[in-house]
This record gives sequence, structure tokens and C-alpha cells, in this order.
Amino acid sequence: MATKSDAVALPGARAVARHVRVSPMKARRVVDLVRGMPAKEALTVLKFAPQAASEQVYKVLASAVANAENNERLDPDSLLVRAAFVDEGPTLKRFRPRAQGRAYRIRKRTCHITIEVESVVAAGQRRGQAAPAPAPAKATATAGTAKAAPAKASKATAAVEDADVEDVVDEAPEVVEEPEAAVEEKPAKKAAAKKAPKKAAKPAEEETE
Repeated sequence: MATKSDAVALPGARAVARHVRVSPMKARRVVDLVRGMPAKEALTVLKFAPQAASEQVYKVLASAVANAENNERLDPDSLLVRAAFVDEGPTLKRFRPRAQGRAYRIRKRTCHITIEVESVVAAGQRRGQAAPAPAPAKATATAGTAKAAPAKASKATAAVEDADVEDVVDEAPEVVEEPEAAVEEKPAKKAAAKKAPKKAAKPAEEETE
């Protein structure tokens, strides 16, 4: 839990369950499922997890969320599982009688489950990730381009208006006359090509007669 002397600590809370009658290895399997997940989603995962240790881990996580909500006045929906770890507790030693008067040792292991939660929004503000201020800059840039475009268009229209209209009229007939001259020359060549064979054919007919 954050204290007054620790100003660097992120706002959050923690909960610890000590001397839980679960093996540390079995509890770590469940804790690894929810580490780094949102608190609400982690509670749902633990609720439907098939492992026996999920019930104990669920209680610890729910207690951490309640501590953050009541003691630190944090929003439960913005909580994230920052840290979750399991420490080995004291081992209860028992004996089982076996054949020929022997006794086998039975170790009943315990563990300490610790879960810490933090507020995601507060962490983002601390790291400088939640500072979305480039939107107005883009808007001003687009506005500047929009203003520049009409200015360019007005300059182009002014240049066209200042141009001499008589020069354009004088150049127009030259462009139109070139295709007409080409059209008149092509039929003349074709007619000359057609008339030449006819003249050569008439003497041949006279000779045959």
C-alpha cells in the first residue's frame, strides 16, 4: 500500500494470505495465469479455473481490489494485477505408520500468497503516456493548407487574366490550318496514284486490237 513517505509509489493496494494449506508449486501455477491481467478479467479467469488453488487466489485478489477501492479510493475497473507471487510457508510434519513398525513422514506444505494491484490510469499519467495533445496541431496544419490552396488558385487565375487575349487569338488559326492542309494533300496523292495505271493500260489494249 502506498504511504505518505513514499511519493514515488504508484497508487494501488495489496493483499496477503498467510499459511494457506496449498502447496507453493500448485499455487504458483494459478498465480501465473492472472499476473499482468486486468483485475476484473483476472477474477473471471480464477472463478472458472479448474485448479483447487484458484479459490484461495480468488479470495486474495478480491481482497486486494476491495482494499484499493475502499482505502485508496481507486476505480475497480482501472485496476491491473501488478505483482502476484507465492512464498513457501512452514511445513507441517506428520507420520504414517507402515509395515514392521516403521513410520513414513508426510509433509503438509503451506504457502503465503501475495497480490498487488495498481491503477492503470495513474501509471499512464506518471510515465507520460496519456498526453494526447497533437490533435490541435494537425487541425491547424490542415487549416493552413486549406488557406494556402485558394491563395494558389487566385494567383493562377490572376496570371491568366493578365495575359494578352490577342496573342491567344492570333495563335489559334495556325493550329487549325495545319490539319486542313494535311487533309488536302492526301487526296491529291491518292488520285495521282490511281490515274497512273489507267494511262499505262490504254496502250496495251490498242496493241492487242
